[in-house]
Amino acid sequence: MLKKTLKLGWYHLLQSCCRLFCVVTFKMSVKGLDNLPHSGPFILAGNHQSFLDPVFCGIYLRRSLNYLARDTLFKNRLFGWLLTSINVIPLKRDRSDIPAIKKVIGKLKQGEALCLYPEATRTDDGRIKQLKPGFGLLCRRVKVPLVPVLVEGAFECWPRNKKLFTAGKKIVVWYGRPIKPEQIEKMSNQQLAETLTLTLRKMQDKCRLKLGKKPHQYDTQL
Repeated sequence: MLKKTLKLGWYHLLQSCCRLFCVVTFKMSVKGLDNLPHSGPFILAGNHQSFLDPVFCGIYLRRSLNYLARDTLFKNRLFGWLLTSINVIPLKRDRSDIPAIKKVIGKLKQGEALCLYPEATRTDDGRIKQLKPGFGLLCRRVKVPLVPVLVEGAFECWPRNKKLFTAGKKIVVWYGRPIKPEQIEKMSNQQLAETLTLTLRKMQDKCRLKLGKKPHQYDTQL
């Protein structure tokens, strides 16, 4: 019990430090916090624009989040320890990682929340790629709501071809309306992935127009 309390305290301490860093370094804007469940498990699924996305998505939540990240990030022992201390679960990307999935399912069954990025990699042009459907299994297995989260501006802040981020950029974090478990049950994993892809793209279009940016164009329709 004490260990769990200390770990939660450590998480919220780092969360507060990250929130202060973001507010000072960037022009932060957040909307849709009322769409987040106050209790019980849920999955937060978003687009992936930069290394800072997990920070942007988590700093405004009163609850702690669990994350999935590729196992290669844990090769450095100190950085690996830091990731583990803030609820990051390593995932092998070259094959089906059953132990990691079981651990995630266990966290959700305990009433915790999970944040993931179904694009599986950072965008190379700011657009939202077709999401991979694997996350549907988690939603269905534990029967949890799926909350779309859009991050806009992070690509301009830190594109994947740059080593460091640029300060002063406008960053918007937008939590969308949850897709309920009963809605998910009526869809296949592929249909769910397509629904979430379209939802995030529409959110991004609205956000970019409000920011005075042109919406992204996509070659194919889902």
